[in-house]
Amino acid sequence: MGIKSFIGRRAKPQKGSSEKIKVSDYMTRNLTTFRPEQSILEVMEVLLKKRISGGPVVNDKNELVGIISEGDCMKQLSDSRYHNHPMEDVKVEQHMIKNVDTIDGDMNVLDAANKFLESKHRRFPILENGKLAGQISQSDVLRAAMELKGQSW
Repeated sequence: MGIKSFIGRRAKPQKGSSEKIKVSDYMTRNLTTFRPEQSILEVMEVLLKKRISGGPVVNDKNELVGIISEGDCMKQLSDSRYHNHPMEDVKVEQHMIKNVDTIDGDMNVLDAANKFLESKHRRFPILENGKLAGQISQSDVLRAAMELKGQSW
């Protein structure tokens, strides 16, 4: 499996600087997660109900095994219609992204903004001791920036 973790700068923060503002300070810990054996239809229902665009896929040990998104579901919807296959039996593990980029919870949140720009991802999972601990989204980084406004970047 290809999980890559980006580890940010770890220089000592200066008092009053934005250097001490870490990803873990702004990440979401209460996540909606999916299981590899779930059906794509069930994922679509959850995404719509919770108004989210995707989420991490974890195994029974809470280890990250992939990411599933609206786009992955839409591709399956299109493929099923084109090939006239029912979607009831289509599972998450067949269509999730398995090569997942993660970032370190200790990374400076403004450095994380650069990772979003470089990768074009909408979210990054954060692992602690090999387990899914949270996720940071682009909107989480924007919220951090608004709280930091007035400080030097």
